[in-house]
Amino acid sequence: MINELILLCLAAFAAGFIDAIVGGGGLLQTPATLLILPHYPVATLLGTTKIPSLAGTTLAAFKYSKQVKFNLKVLSACASSAFCAALLGAFLVSRIDNSVIKPIILVVLILVALYTYFNKQFGIHQEKNHSVKKQVLMSAVFGLLIGFYDGLIGPGTGSFLILVFIAVLGFDFIGASAHAKIVNIATNLAAITYFSSTGHILFQYAIPMAVFNLSGAYFGTRLALLKGNKFVRVFFLIVVFGTILRFAYDILFK
Repeated sequence: MINELILLCLAAFAAGFIDAIVGGGGLLQTPATLLILPHYPVATLLGTTKIPSLAGTTLAAFKYSKQVKFNLKVLSACASSAFCAALLGAFLVSRIDNSVIKPIILVVLILVALYTYFNKQFGIHQEKNHSVKKQVLMSAVFGLLIGFYDGLIGPGTGSFLILVFIAVLGFDFIGASAHAKIVNIATNLAAITYFSSTGHILFQYAIPMAVFNLSGAYFGTRLALLKGNKFVRVFFLIVVFGTILRFAYDILFK
């Protein structure tokens, strides 16, 4: 158990660091947990990873809040819809074949990577001029979609949220990262509510992992705020590329 715990904590630290900057820490933490603890049910391992994810995301959101002004109307709409959808996704996690969803996600990620790479101003300047009503409506709709994905599958949620806040709502990378953290807190809380009520959380692993995820999130957030939007843009591209490789591997070789 000790060796397993050490490996899980290292993965949690790296995940917290990545997640604090551009999201996508679950792409490392979730498969690592599935690999290190193969004798547990998948639902139990997914539930366990939500505790460290919540811890690191909460710290990152707190750090961002000191330098970013939040759009409370957009946040409340997106977070509340994401919370409800994540509950449904967590409930259905063992009832829908992920192989149906992953090819669609892979195509979307490739398009995201290409667009981000060739559009040098993507995430650097705010260019959208939506009315408040339209912003709230769009954030609620995308909150439903991404919240459901987080409850059902999970890895990459933070990156998808950042993409929506930039491409749809016109935020810059720092602002998008900050808002994405709050919404991600809501989806993690929803998943934890369901998984804990059904006994699908291994707290003996989840609590130590949460401490290391917190540490990673602390350093990741400091680096993001210090380096600014251009650095986060590059980091975002790296994480999206890693996500593409992960989903491609799952689709082609599993």
